[in-house]
Amino acid sequence: MPTYRPGPVSLILAVLVALFLLLPLLAVIPVSLTPSRMLAMPSGELSLRHYRSLYEDPRWIDAILLSIRIGVVSSAISTVLALCFSLGVWMFQPRFTAALVGFVLLPMVVPPVVSAITLYFLLTSISGASSFLGYDTWLGVAMAHSVMTAPFATVLILVSLSQLDRRIDLAARGLGASVWERATRVIMPNIKFGIVTAALLSFVLSWEEIGVTLFITSVNAITLPRLMWMGLRDNIDPAIAALSVILIIITVLVLAVRSVVTRRAAP
Repeated sequence: MPTYRPGPVSLILAVLVALFLLLPLLAVIPVSLTPSRMLAMPSGELSLRHYRSLYEDPRWIDAILLSIRIGVVSSAISTVLALCFSLGVWMFQPRFTAALVGFVLLPMVVPPVVSAITLYFLLTSISGASSFLGYDTWLGVAMAHSVMTAPFATVLILVSLSQLDRRIDLAARGLGASVWERATRVIMPNIKFGIVTAALLSFVLSWEEIGVTLFITSVNAITLPRLMWMGLRDNIDPAIAALSVILIIITVLVLAVRSVVTRRAAP
């Protein structure tokens, strides 16, 4: 089978497009090194004061830890809910499967403002019964995030199940395996990559969620995106640029490690 390689013109165009897309990200690097207290390009002098403020200011540390905690909990909730729903639909094939899937995917198509207002009224009503799960609590934020991320996890798991040979489940059923054994010992091991991907995507979506978080938090549950939004709204803190550079570096390292692992695993 012949191998087609791009010509020099195609490579140059690809590089130019990549630079055009990366320039806004690269512009954050010099901004993060400015000695000024405001968001501006450095004028001759460079400083790491804004990187130091990320670990010297307890607000940033608390926000990062809270976002990690909320992301892990909401990812676990949304992945478990998506897995249970997807397994039920795939194994039992109910008559109204399309309607059920469409109902689960509603948060993906409903405008985020509508979802945020609905979750706001839900959590404020729960606050009257519980001080741990409600408005402006980290558990309430985790529950709201799980509502927003569960549809994405459901899509990934359903895609993984669609690629699974149904005869495997039929064989296990014919050998007398129970529903629990078929789900945990036969089906789930064959879609573990889809489950892990759904959990990671749910965590990332929760980590960066800001629209809903602005409606359901006030002063107690300050996540990292909300703190960044507050910094941009109030005084345009250059520490946000420093944090953005750190997140970009982490993302690049993760992608590089994934690329190396994929190449080593390839035959």
